Amino acid sequence: MKKATHLFLILSSTLIIALFFRSSIAEKPKADYKKYPAATFAGGCFWCVEAGFEKIPGVIEAVSGYSGGHVKNPSYKQVSSGTTGHLESVRVYYDPEKLNYRDLLHILWKQINPTDNKGQFVDSGNQYRPAIFYRNEKQKKIAEEEIALLDQSGRYKKKVNIELIPFKVFYPAEEYHQDYYKKNPWRYKFYRYNSGRDQYLKKIWGDD
Repeated sequence: MKKATHLFLILSSTLIIALFFRSSIAEKPKADYKKYPAATFAGGCFWCVEAGFEKIPGVIEAVSGYSGGHVKNPSYKQVSSGTTGHLESVRVYYDPEKLNYRDLLHILWKQINPTDNKGQFVDSGNQYRPAIFYRNEKQKKIAEEEIALLDQSGRYKKKVNIELIPFKVFYPAEEYHQDYYKKNPWRYKFYRYNSGRDQYLKKIWGDD
C-alpha cells in the first residue's frame, strides 16, 4: 500500500471517529425540564422572547408556541394570518429555588413594550400583542401588582397596557422555530436588530 493511501485511510478513520464522538455528545438528551413549574407569556416574536428567557440563570427551558386561540394545534401559517386568535407565546420552565413568578415578570418587562397592545415593534397584529397567561388567582394577583408598579415607575410616556388572560392550553411551535437564535444566528440577529426591539429596550432601561 502506498504511503499516501495509508495516510489517507488513517486520517479518514480519525475523522469518522471524531464525528461519531461529537455526534454522541450532541445527541445527549436534555434534562427533563417538564418536571419544573412553567409560566406562559407573549411578547411579540417568540424567537426573541425565548432567547431572552433562556439566557437567565434559573430558567431551565423556554419553548416557543401558541396560546389563547380557538383552533386546536394551529400551524405557524395559521397563527401568523391572525385568524386563529392565538398569540405567539413562550412557555418558560424555571427552577423555583432560583426564580419565582415575580422574577419572571421582571424579566419579561425588559424584553417587551408593555404599552403597545396592537403588536410588538416591527410586528403588528393581535397575534403579536403582549400578554400574561396566568394559571391561578395567585399569579393573577402578582401580575396585577407588578403591572401597577411598572405603570407607576414613570418609565413610559403611555399607560402600561398588557393583557391578563387565563391560561388554557399551549401548543409548541414547529421544531424549526425552537432555539431559532441558535440554529440561525445571523438571520436571528438581522431580524432582531431591524425589529427595533433592542434600540427601544436600551432607551427605556439603559444598562439596567
